[in-house]
Amino acid sequence: MTGRSLLSKISLGFAVFLLVSPAILFFVWMLSLSLKYEIDNGAYPPILIPAPDMIAWENYTNVFSSSNFIKFFWNSVIVTGSATLFALVVGVPAGYGIARMKATKAAVVVLIARVTPALSYLIPLFLIFQWLGLMGTLWPQIITHLVITVPVVIWVMIGFFETTPMELEEAATIDGANGWEVFRHVALPIAKPGIAVALILSFIFSWNNFVFGIVLAGRETRTLPVAVYNMLSFEQVSWGPLSAAALIVTLPVLLLTILAQRQIVAGLTAGAVKGG
Repeated sequence: MTGRSLLSKISLGFAVFLLVSPAILFFVWMLSLSLKYEIDNGAYPPILIPAPDMIAWENYTNVFSSSNFIKFFWNSVIVTGSATLFALVVGVPAGYGIARMKATKAAVVVLIARVTPALSYLIPLFLIFQWLGLMGTLWPQIITHLVITVPVVIWVMIGFFETTPMELEEAATIDGANGWEVFRHVALPIAKPGIAVALILSFIFSWNNFVFGIVLAGRETRTLPVAVYNMLSFEQVSWGPLSAAALIVTLPVLLLTILAQRQIVAGLTAGAVKGG
């Protein structure tokens, strides 16, 4: 290895460390807060690692015992699962159609829908749900999460369908298959890796969504991000239970991201680079 190559690798490693160190510090800090009693969380100089006999495991047990956390977790599963499933049913055929028809304008519209701030949809949707009498149920959150998940699925699938070979579909057409049969029996099996990426990204974006939940969720229909936010009070902020709850909410997405990191990077690259 030459000196120039070694210097290049060291520089790259240092740059990566600078980029990821804030995120690592954030998780270490949050983990430390969740394992300490309030008196240690306010100590000076700060205590990063508590003594073994001073670890506050009850911060985690209190999260489940002192609030309706299991119900909020189930609400998150229903909202995220439904929004992801509906997005795949709508987004996969839409991505296939846009890719095959080379509908550039439609792809741009999808991209605009993806980057538009969620607050832009919130007021009109709130009025519609109120008029329909759906407030207080999970339906407003499921429907509004489609605003996030459908563009993600379509954009990822456009990139994957553009990379699949046309020869197989043309051969199926020559053999007498119609458009639906070509999509169902040829294009869809080939695009399974892309569908997996779209599913993972939709799940992550929907699970972490806070804006729609804080406005549309009722007392019994809160999702986990809203439930954690409601643990804050004007009287006192209990950093230990709050950090424990935040870590529990983050854990499913964190594990999913670690397990599927290669597929996620591939999906983001395909969706970002390959315009329709």
